[in-house]
Parts: sequence; C-alpha cells; structure tokens
Amino acid sequence: MRYTPFSVELFKKNRAKLYAQLPPKSIVVVSSNDIMPTNADGTMGFRQNSDLFYLSGLDQEETFLILYPDAPEAQWREIAFVRETSELIEIWEGHKYTKEEATQTSGIKNIQWSSNFEQLLKTLVYSANHIYLTDNEHLRNASVVQTQNARLGINIRNTYPNHAIGRLAPILSDLRMLKEPEELQALQVACDITDKGFRRVLNFTKPGVTEYEIEAEFIHEFTRNRSEGFAYTPIIASGANACVLHYIDNALPCRDGDMLLLDVGASYANYNADMTRTIPVNGRFSPRQKHVYQAVHSVLNYATEIMQPGVFWVDYQKEVERFMEGQLIDLGLFSRADVEKQNPANPLFKKYFMHGVAHHLGLDVHDVWDKYKPFQEGMVLTCEPGIYIQEEGLGIRLENNLVIQSGTNINLMKNIPLDWEEIEDLMNQ
Repeated sequence: MRYTPFSVELFKKNRAKLYAQLPPKSIVVVSSNDIMPTNADGTMGFRQNSDLFYLSGLDQEETFLILYPDAPEAQWREIAFVRETSELIEIWEGHKYTKEEATQTSGIKNIQWSSNFEQLLKTLVYSANHIYLTDNEHLRNASVVQTQNARLGINIRNTYPNHAIGRLAPILSDLRMLKEPEELQALQVACDITDKGFRRVLNFTKPGVTEYEIEAEFIHEFTRNRSEGFAYTPIIASGANACVLHYIDNALPCRDGDMLLLDVGASYANYNADMTRTIPVNGRFSPRQKHVYQAVHSVLNYATEIMQPGVFWVDYQKEVERFMEGQLIDLGLFSRADVEKQNPANPLFKKYFMHGVAHHLGLDVHDVWDKYKPFQEGMVLTCEPGIYIQEEGLGIRLENNLVIQSGTNINLMKNIPLDWEEIEDLMNQ
C-alpha cells in the first residue's frame, strides 16, 4: 500500500464496538468488494468495501470476515479469509497477504484461505441465532450493480432460511459516523495533500489553460504525496460550467475574466478529503465576482459556527438557507418583497442555492449517516454553501471539512487558502 498502515488497535477497537451492539449468538458476515469489469479483459481499480476495511484494515480483493463473538470455541470468534496466493499470481499480479501479514494488519489471529469460507460458515452458523449481513445501504445509493455482499446475502438467506437475518448497516453507520483519532489523522493527511494540489494549481492557472490540464496538476501532486488518487471524480468547472453541480467533463479552456470552480479531494488510506474552492482564472476578482464570493464566504462562516452537537441536519439546512436568503437579497437577485410573495413550496433561493450544505465524510466521500439523528462531537462533515447565477455564467462554491466539537469546530482545511485576498496574492506571486 502507498499509505502508512494503521495500528492494529484501531481495528480491534472497531470490532469491540460492534460486538457491544449485537444480540447474543450473532454471526457477522462481510465480504470485500468485487473487482469490477470494464470491457474485454479490462477491470477498474479495486476499492475495498468500507465496512470490511473498518472492521479489519484488510485491503485486498476476495476477502471475507466471519465475526462470532459468542462462538463456543475462542478460535472461531474472529476469522478472516484471504486469497491464497501462488507463484503464478505473484508473477502476474504481485504480492498478496500471507496469513501472518493479514494477522499483523487486522489483529485477527485465525486467518484462513478464502476457499474455506463456505465450509467454515456452515460449521459455525448452526450454533448461532442471528446472521448479520451488510450491503450498500445509503440514502443516495442508486446503483443497479449487484455487490458481492448482496450475492452473499442471497446465498445465505437461501441456505439458512430458519436463521434471523439482521441488517449490519444501521449498526455500523452509527459507529462509523463517530471517528477515532487515527481516522481523523488519516482525514487530515488527505486534506493536507489536497492543500498541496490546490497551491500547485494556484500557480498554474491562467487564461488559456484547459480544465483537463488543471485536473492533471492535481493528480500529479496527489500521487507524488502517496494518495491513492482522487477521492471522487473531480469537478474542474470554468465559467458557466460551474453552474452545473456535477460537471465532470473538464474539457474546456479557461477564459480570461471567468471564475474557476474546483471541487476536488485526495484519498489517503481509504479516507477522503472533499474540498471546493473557486478562483479567478486571471488571478483578479472583478467587483461582482468579489461580491458574490464574499457572500458565499459569509454563509460558510455562519454555517461553520452553527454546526454544533445536538443540532439536527434538517434544522441545520433550513437555518443555513434562511441566512443564504439574506445574502441573495443583498446581491440583488431578488427582494424582500419578492420573498413575501413567493410560493413556500418553491422558495426563490432555490434558483441560486439548490443543494444540501453538509454531508458526512470518512471512508466514503458521502459517508454513512442518519439525517434524523443530531450532530455529535467526533463526527466529520463537509460544509459547502454555493451561489449559482446561471444568467451571469457565475458559480461559486466554498467547502471545508469539519470535525464537530462543542464550541469551535476543528477545520481540517484551515491551511487551504480561502480569503479572496490570499487567493489573489498567491496567484500573482
């Protein structure tokens, strides 16, 4: 792996937290993600299943976990299954975990080859009452591709129909939302690498460069700093492209006088940064650009202050929208009188600010969450207000990553340039 390994104690602690939430005689079964095909014999890059990584740190395909804290024999309480390697695999694909290395990474003493998984599960399952399974349960998940965990769940339900099947996702979501110190360290490294990429781009950007050249500057800096790459498909959106929330073509030249929206983050040790900055292509804000930028910055500051323990996401979003409405009035986009006459089901601010202001962040960029539970200390969320004025071809979004604390939140991106004066100074050195 490119990244510095986590301590084995992190994964031991994560499993212990899970065990405390399980009913007696429960077995937990989790598999790695698939290596996804493209065309012919091509494949996508491997990305580990977040739940499996959270519980074991094992970062390899064809990996399984059986966790059975009440197993009658201690040796069967934690089992990890990894792919058996060979001289041929070593030549074609490179090194795979040895059993000793899998133990060193995960803290699980009983390491088996993946070929033994089904037989060992059959041996253990009949002394258990509950089988807990996981899949890609997420409010925003819209994938039609069946995961390996989904296939495993179908097989287990068919093979053991008399067992009570439990959903692991709600339990792990609650646990994963609260970050351990080592997780926060990994997130900080991801943010620091993102900072280096952004500063490189500040020096590089000028009229005439293309969006894809800027994307290349980011990935160069990310890779040379041991990042696995982009945490998500980057948005490099100049001019009116910034008004397309998920613009990912990154294909056009950056024109003199336009703003450039950069929604980019580095991934490090499977943890992800999520930054947005918006900069003037020519290094100088016009008066109008500066006015809109300062409005977004004001909303960012306000939203950062009120993201506090005990606040519910739904109430938080509404309060940020209320504050944003005042900024939009100040920008002359509509008046207070217009607001008084608006349709409450379709408020005027939605034309210029139409997305959520925060999401959880961690092993996934849109990390697991429960919008109906209040913020707590130790959660990590983005804070990302934006104003998009299509008729002016102007879109500005600013985004930081925050660790919620009582009082003042920890800004993991505090070192990444944000004030318009600093942006201009760095672009004109």
